[in-house]
Amino acid sequence: MADCGCSPVTPETAQQRRTLQLALALNAAMFVVETTSGIIGNSTGLIADGLDMLADSAAYAVALLAIGRGALFKSNAARASGTLLLILGCAVLLDVVRRAVSGEPPEGLLMVVVAAIALAVNATVMKLLHQYRNDEVHLRATWIFTRADLIANMAVIVSGIAVLVTGIRALDLIVGAGIGIYVIREALEILSDARQSRATANGS
Repeated sequence: MADCGCSPVTPETAQQRRTLQLALALNAAMFVVETTSGIIGNSTGLIADGLDMLADSAAYAVALLAIGRGALFKSNAARASGTLLLILGCAVLLDVVRRAVSGEPPEGLLMVVVAAIALAVNATVMKLLHQYRNDEVHLRATWIFTRADLIANMAVIVSGIAVLVTGIRALDLIVGAGIGIYVIREALEILSDARQSRATANGS
């Protein structure tokens, strides 16, 4: 049977759509804020966190497309999200290497302020998505994305404070690398969920 998108709209799917639309808007806005601030403040951590917001926005958009679709489409949507996150994590690690070779010292205060705003935004999104943490694979993927964001936000805040106190530029690079590695781990978790879901869908 074709994996079509012909399911009727229900109160549950309408609520899912509204939640994901809000999460998408918030993350898209923070991508602009964090990436711009990271470039201005020479912070790898902020740039990595901002790119993570962009990946989240894409994941929420994919999840929106999957609402009302069949199980196979949803597993493919989760796989696309995980692949995007994996690419992002690798890109962040490459940027850490580039900035380690050549780059200006980061602005610690800017890192703390912007990351704190991002933390508040992600905490709000996390609360919205909490109900989907054990739901279908495409919705669980959005929750995993947001969980990764919270960890990244807190890491940037800590590194910003450390840079302010010590003036050691390497701390920002360490956090940027840590975010990249954590993002890759989360991507692998999403891809694992997607494989299991796909196997179930193909076997049904």
